[in-house]
Amino acid sequence: MSRTVLIVEDSEQSAETLELALLTTPGVTVRRVSNGAEALAFLSSPGNLVCALLTDLHMPSIDGFELVRQVRSSPFHAGLPIIVVSGDTDPATPERIRGLGADAYFSKPFSPAQVRQTLERLLEASCAPDTLGHPGVQR
Repeated sequence: MSRTVLIVEDSEQSAETLELALLTTPGVTVRRVSNGAEALAFLSSPGNLVCALLTDLHMPSIDGFELVRQVRSSPFHAGLPIIVVSGDTDPATPERIRGLGADAYFSKPFSPAQVRQTLERLLEASCAPDTLGHPGVQR
């Protein structure tokens, strides 16, 4: 069983660090896009079944704040686990992003192991294979 996690990050180095950390999670496949607009297009494309979203906040096009807001307002993805990993220095950001519906927030620099553990916990709680044998879908 493979569960797809979508990484939304415009920094190649941060995206690679997250991807390497997540690839050690059994049953996880990682897909990457570089901004919120690409993430929304990926999520809305038929056949792209995503079990969790990891996003930065400050990106070109649609930023992470707007991405989280739009995902939470979608009837198809409202329960999708969302982890934010950002270098934002505003002390109000963690509360703001949780208010938008993110499940977890990590400041950069971040611990890849802690992000992976949080992802595993969220996947366990929300994502399982469906009865048709699809890789993994939101319950």
